[in-house]
Amino acid sequence: MSPIAAIDVSNNGSVKSLETTGSIFEIEDSDILKLLERPRPINIERKRSFDERSFNSELSITLSPRLSYRNHLEIGSPAGRRSGHNTPLSGCYFELHPMVAEAWESLRRSLVYHRGQPVGTLAALDHSMEELNYDQVFVRDFVPSALAFLMNGEHEVVKNFILKTLHLQSWEKRIDQFKLGEGVMPASFKVLHKPEKNIETLIADFGESAIGRVAPVDSGFWWIILLRAYTKSTGDSSLAERPDCQRGMRLILTLCLSEGFETFPTLLCADGCCMIDRRMGVYGYPIEIQALFFMALRCASILLKHDEEGKEFIERIVSRLHALSYHMRSYFWLDLKQLNDIYRYKTEEYSHTAVNKFNVMPDSLPDWVFDFMPTRGGYFIGNVSPARMDFRWFCLGNCVAILSSLATPEQASAIMDLIESRWEELVGEMPLKICYPAIENHEWRIVTGCDPKNTRWSYHNGGSWPVLLWLLTAACIKTGRPQIARRAIELTETRLSKDHWPEYYDGKLGRFVGKQARKFQTWSIAGYLVAKMMLEDPSHLGMISLEEDKQMKPLVKRSASWTC
Repeated sequence: MSPIAAIDVSNNGSVKSLETTGSIFEIEDSDILKLLERPRPINIERKRSFDERSFNSELSITLSPRLSYRNHLEIGSPAGRRSGHNTPLSGCYFELHPMVAEAWESLRRSLVYHRGQPVGTLAALDHSMEELNYDQVFVRDFVPSALAFLMNGEHEVVKNFILKTLHLQSWEKRIDQFKLGEGVMPASFKVLHKPEKNIETLIADFGESAIGRVAPVDSGFWWIILLRAYTKSTGDSSLAERPDCQRGMRLILTLCLSEGFETFPTLLCADGCCMIDRRMGVYGYPIEIQALFFMALRCASILLKHDEEGKEFIERIVSRLHALSYHMRSYFWLDLKQLNDIYRYKTEEYSHTAVNKFNVMPDSLPDWVFDFMPTRGGYFIGNVSPARMDFRWFCLGNCVAILSSLATPEQASAIMDLIESRWEELVGEMPLKICYPAIENHEWRIVTGCDPKNTRWSYHNGGSWPVLLWLLTAACIKTGRPQIARRAIELTETRLSKDHWPEYYDGKLGRFVGKQARKFQTWSIAGYLVAKMMLEDPSHLGMISLEEDKQMKPLVKRSASWTC
């Protein structure tokens, strides 16, 4: 990390009243209310049918007494005592857990200001450890913060963030005399205060200061997804229609839709290019990037203008989406039937009639996957490339696959079945495993390069990350399983605040605060708030969820996991 002066926390932590216009969010393409009203596509005997009335009645029981933030805070109870920071503005009603007020206060303390305007949130406010780059605003880290503000009717900071990062995208980006692609979005930025000159400047990191010097592939995708969330939440398309925003989307798309030697529609990536930002063997075609790629393409197809330039990109997007959905649903999907098919693969097959198209050796199947795979359930595996399948479970990629409708409804249900069946392995005592299982011993040495931070069951190597709670909650609501999210939130509330909102937890069950985890990690705080607000008001899901595109016909009508 570059040794840049720390942000003036006293300035960025100051309280500024934000615009409090109410949300005029309307559900359009997502139409979550209709989704909640209609029955599940598969009749399951385990009493998982779900409609809006049963969901609301369940909420009224679980979340009573129905006290609003405002009413509770005005009573003067210890949990709701005003502290000088703005309190939540939402009109939502649910029991005010003491963590909620504390989370909002911490989230507002993390706000970063540039020339008097809020432009993002710090990665963490832990002054007990060396700051490194935790005193910066990360694109991927800000997403849950942005969703929390949008759900609370506070749009200004999100709009400012979108425009600031768009401005940084236009900078010339060079690393060791090599020029990066024009559309690359920064991994992070910080505000450098120079009080002696009375100026504030932005400093961006495009990967030149990152550990491993890897450019963030996911930043551009998250930016497009957030732009669509802002548009859905506010009902205002003027920001997305601005010429600079349209150009920003086209530049990102130019990078990822460029033609080359690849024979696959998936996006080839280096290790460390996403949330898993250190060497973890995710090079090639990691599920996280493919799911974000798919979702960003779908969001861009909605946001792009149908002018001459926009139509050309929309046509390319539609073509890529068809190929990508077919590829992912066919080759990345794993359930018991598919696992048995791979177990019986023949190798050295030639021509287009080959069944084992990637020449995967059955002997490469890890022992753990046979016990991990339940009778009913399935998931998108971590990676697929020639002679290699990474069978690890990755949470973010599977949740985004559900939200983007990359997963068919049947596959989405199977993913939730897997989470329920393997609760102890994937959730444990602190939601949620970033990946499963951990790699160790000789494999750890080879894959991670002996990374001391990624030892087994720590950090990205099987660590538990509270931020993933919001993604799980969104996936649960979309698939009609709110009880899963509620159970995970209750687990979170037993410890997260007491442990001072750490970045991640260690151990097979997530029992221990991560050995190098920062405290007061902003996206741990925001992820909790988003999960709580989304569970209370499922219509919020519309800003981060996309309904299935009927034109992209799934390869199979039913998940093979349901035939067992």
